[in-house]
Amino acid sequence: MIETNRLLLREITLNDKEDLYKLHSNPEVQLYTGEPVIESIEVMEKAISTRIANYKKYGYGRWATFLKDGMQFVGWSGLAYLPEFDEIDLGYRFLPEYWGQGIATEASNAILDYAFEILKLDRIIAIAMIENKASTRVMEKVGMAFDKLAPYDPGGEDVAWYWCNKELIETYRAS
Repeated sequence: MIETNRLLLREITLNDKEDLYKLHSNPEVQLYTGEPVIESIEVMEKAISTRIANYKKYGYGRWATFLKDGMQFVGWSGLAYLPEFDEIDLGYRFLPEYWGQGIATEASNAILDYAFEILKLDRIIAIAMIENKASTRVMEKVGMAFDKLAPYDPGGEDVAWYWCNKELIETYRAS
């Protein structure tokens, strides 16, 4: 569990399936993810089962994210191991009514602290579609550095890759 001034992040469970389905079935939310709109609760349950397995396998994952005031579900944020790149990805996805409120930045700062201080990870990346200016702005606001424009999938369109390590984040925060 990760807590910030406004947010509570915790492991996703099957009890979150309706909230996550609302998030992942929203075409506006999925527009810049490169993922299809989820079309059934059953598909969402399978995705949640994968997330639960990742907690056990890696010791971290994507976390359900709530406003502490009223425990309102706002989306998810967290880490994911990307075996195809041997990298750990910082990601976030929120319901549109919570966009523009600094939630992604607040959650990302807390997740990076957790990654470097508690998990003792060496490096974190983040990836966003070039058109997703809001997401790349969050990456920059938390101190991540632009790495490259390159496809995520072979033959796919270029996406923006960012990275950070503990020293880069500390230097950014001190400036």
